[in-house]
Amino acid sequence: MGFTIGGMRELRTGARRRVRTTECTAAAEYTGLWGWDVVPGARVAGGQCSCGASDCAAPGAHPLAVGLRVPAGAALDDATAAWSRMPGAAVLLPVGRGFDVLDVAEPAGSRALVRLERMGLPLGPVAVTPTGRAQFFVAPGAADEMPALLYRMGWDDADLDLHALGPGAHITAPPSDLGGLGPVRWLRPPSLESADPPPARLLLGTLAYLCHRVPGARTACELP
Repeated sequence: MGFTIGGMRELRTGARRRVRTTECTAAAEYTGLWGWDVVPGARVAGGQCSCGASDCAAPGAHPLAVGLRVPAGAALDDATAAWSRMPGAAVLLPVGRGFDVLDVAEPAGSRALVRLERMGLPLGPVAVTPTGRAQFFVAPGAADEMPALLYRMGWDDADLDLHALGPGAHITAPPSDLGGLGPVRWLRPPSLESADPPPARLLLGTLAYLCHRVPGARTACELP
């Protein structure tokens, strides 16, 4: 199988090769080292999504096609070879299999990460997007559990900019570009200690509190 992403020709050949090599390496690491499925994703170039749809609902932030993936556990050489046949594709990670995601504004997420590390709590990887979001990897099931957890913690009636992503969602993974806005980067990269994400309940109270308190991290509520 092969893909040529339309609209990518304006990239210099050298730059395109460097990006492709970096993303091949990242895809191989995600599958072989961390046990995550990887999906080839669309990109934005010249204001257009590479899927070719003029009314694309998520330009540069969706899988290229249904069912295409490099499965978790693929050998590094196999994953690299498979990704090299998908020139120009972004690296997407399906949510809900190896992990769910708690998504918050970056200011709240950065402060929460510092606090959680000081508390000595187990933490998974944390990504930061060019749209100003921090994405905390947590154990699968968080999207279903979050309403009940927030209720038990007393945050269910607060207007928080705090969202859980579960099965059916995809996130753009470093070092890929998100929607033509710039690359996603790791705030806390995967490692032997962090690749196995913790239950959402260990993080949720701190994230909810800082979403409520940090300026710029709330949607409708005013800070007291």
